[in-house]
Amino acid sequence: MILLALGANLPSAVGPPALTLRAALDKLRNLSVVPVATSQFFVTPAWPDPSAPAFVNAVARVETALDPACLLRQLHAVEEFFGRRRGARNAPRTLDLDLLDYDGRIEAGPPQLPHPRLEQRGFVLMPLAEVAPRWRHPITGRSISQLIAALDPQNRDLPTLK
Repeated sequence: MILLALGANLPSAVGPPALTLRAALDKLRNLSVVPVATSQFFVTPAWPDPSAPAFVNAVARVETALDPACLLRQLHAVEEFFGRRRGARNAPRTLDLDLLDYDGRIEAGPPQLPHPRLEQRGFVLMPLAEVAPRWRHPITGRSISQLIAALDPQNRDLPTLK
């Protein structure tokens, strides 16, 4: 199972963040990365600056013949296509695409697999639970429900985009 996280909190050339995420999924399809399941879109406060625009986040389960390094290069190319400019860490962005898990591989990277700190992020775990409810963390073996239960309640109770 290959899992991707999607997020954005700035508009791109195609429109607001939710439209950018949908367009990014279409763009990935054209690059032989086929989404087979996509979560609802969750709205999460920006961090570390909560005064920045809120993020729209989702997780997609995809199929591809690309190896993890090639897939990561494609993800970065799609980010750039939608106006992503890498700068300060955790800065607002038009698109963020992360490779969360690639068939349970554990690799030092790049890319590092599973994605570091994913188990601490409600904005990743909540949508991940929708597309892969039986997923287990490849290193700890903990289930998605165990990881969600360990989150602070404010990181579990995320609104979805209406």
